[in-house]
Amino acid sequence: MQFVNEREAAQRLGLSPKTLQRWRWTGRRLHFYKFGAAVRYSCDDLERFIAAGRRASSPSILPR
Repeated sequence: MQFVNEREAAQRLGLSPKTLQRWRWTGRRLHFYKFGAAVRYSCDDLERFIAAGRRASSPSILPR
């Protein structure tokens, strides 16, 4: 299994490291690993997270 650090994971997702920190704090469904004080993300988990966000279309907005 390959791992990347927080900065590399954020770069792959097009997000800031602060966003990943906030997601960890709030329990968002992006799995991570702790090795001592080091936070690491599995490359496989990142790929699954990206695939789960794939959409064919956006929901339409209904008029009020």
